[in-house]
Amino acid sequence: MHNSERPPQLISLADASKTTGKMLSRGAFSELETGASPTLTELTEALHFALGDGRIWLNDQRMVLMQSQVLGRLRQEIIEAFGVETAKGIFMRVGYMQGVRDAELVRKRFPNQDLTHALAAGPRVHTLEGFVKVTTRHFEFDSVKGTYLGEFQWDDSSEAAEHIAHHGLASEPVCWMQSGYPTGYTSTLFGRPVIFRETECVAMGAPRCVVVGRNAEEWGEDAPERAYLGLEWKRTRRPPRLKVEPVQSAECPPTGKDETRRVHDQIVGVSASFLRAKLMVEKVADTEATVLLIGESGVGKEIFSQQLHRLSARARRPFVPINCAAIPEGLVESELFGVEKGAFTGAVASRPGYFERAGGGTIFLDEIASLGYAAQGKLLRAIQERQIERVGGTRTIPADVRVIAASNVDLADEVRAGRFRQDLYFRLCVFPIVIPPLKERRDDIPLLVDHFLRLFRERHRRDVAGLSRRAMDALLAYDFPGNIRELQNLMERGVICAERGGQIDVQHLFIAGEVSPVFPQALSREGKVTAKPSRPTTSDPATIPARISSAGDLARAESALYEDALRRAGGNVSAAARSLGLTRAKLEYRLRKMGLIG
Repeated sequence: MHNSERPPQLISLADASKTTGKMLSRGAFSELETGASPTLTELTEALHFALGDGRIWLNDQRMVLMQSQVLGRLRQEIIEAFGVETAKGIFMRVGYMQGVRDAELVRKRFPNQDLTHALAAGPRVHTLEGFVKVTTRHFEFDSVKGTYLGEFQWDDSSEAAEHIAHHGLASEPVCWMQSGYPTGYTSTLFGRPVIFRETECVAMGAPRCVVVGRNAEEWGEDAPERAYLGLEWKRTRRPPRLKVEPVQSAECPPTGKDETRRVHDQIVGVSASFLRAKLMVEKVADTEATVLLIGESGVGKEIFSQQLHRLSARARRPFVPINCAAIPEGLVESELFGVEKGAFTGAVASRPGYFERAGGGTIFLDEIASLGYAAQGKLLRAIQERQIERVGGTRTIPADVRVIAASNVDLADEVRAGRFRQDLYFRLCVFPIVIPPLKERRDDIPLLVDHFLRLFRERHRRDVAGLSRRAMDALLAYDFPGNIRELQNLMERGVICAERGGQIDVQHLFIAGEVSPVFPQALSREGKVTAKPSRPTTSDPATIPARISSAGDLARAESALYEDALRRAGGNVSAAARSLGLTRAKLEYRLRKMGLIG
């Protein structure tokens, strides 16, 4: 037989990916070999019982055993206390977070698997954890086009069984936590939001449960899961006369519906810290309380303040944002409270200040700590007495405004240092809301990436398909010192730099001196991508030999390495283990052996 007559050789997707050196952008479950890795047996090998220690590990993640009846009882109490809709959102978010963690586990334990194999592992992990037996009917995806379609069968759903036990047959699907699981798992690996919806449920009398997953855009506007997962703000109950209108400032005309929705959608997330801040905003929005937003620069404090105004009874009145750091010290009083006619040379007419222009609405004082001590006293008087006096004027003017302040530094520390008035601090800190930095809400990165991708494709008229797997991995591992503002800049840069119809890769994102955590690089003046050597840290295993030669003691060097990793992780053993490339169980064992922890 001639070579040309030989039958074509069959290889797996993983082999093809390794041969080409590229991650396949399309795939389908039907293309996988029977028993494709990672198998259920391989995943089971990641499960460890530390007998006698009270710990169960799934790779480096601690697990617990809990009777399904206990979870069912918890579900019943939440339904009775808060209602079905709230309970649905809570359990769907819990399942989402579980799916995110398992996706990270699979990506870490099987780093060389292509996306098709990684997606196929999700149903096996879900089955391993005992909630339901999952059978994959079909799934296919195209990461370049950003499309996903999957259908799965669930047998012996513990969630459906517990619902029937407590509430009887249902009129709608009830496997909320299990629907959130594949949503979180698939969205994390795919790099774009994929929403799963239960179409058949045992609790409704069906022989088995069936769930269908599609990329979020395919569900259109009829996707209540977006609200359950925290992708949009819930509608607040308010009398018709107080119907929410678009946010507007005193200087800008009212925005249209599309722009309102765009600003509205910028606040997305499902992480616990984000949802906590979001809940606080919803609780205080319809009151008159002064709010203090606390968070690092770039976390979105102004957007939170806009949303707070939009949900308030003052929504139809102006929203006036002020950057206190941009006001010169000598002009603070005139800018905030206005100038009376004739107060200064050339002042031929009275000029209202920010407080007057925000009359009946909301005034947002950003970077409040930058105000001088004297200006703080004048601001305190205005807030306390709810009236102002223009510079050069003799009459007082009512100041019917709601004050929202924001600071990127700890005002309590500023008070102790004598740079901020204690009385003003307590006047502002009626209802503090801490907005978490992006590094503490990494689960929200795929959702924010998808939002900014759609936003900048429309703004810059660029037909960019999406992010490569490597680019998404880089963003998930990056520290984001500039928070959401920096992520927004990276995405806008990526949309501009990427080829039309192509994907955004790492070299399109990190071109301004940032060091990519996945592939350290920079752009030379000639436009070539060059590698940047990563700076060694004291917790880098590569520095061990130098320590040994200087200390002459391997045990002391090893102990110093672990102590340094613990210090950098703030005492968090799991984080220290990740930085050293060890499992938490292994590091904890060594720490105890060396007497570094009790």
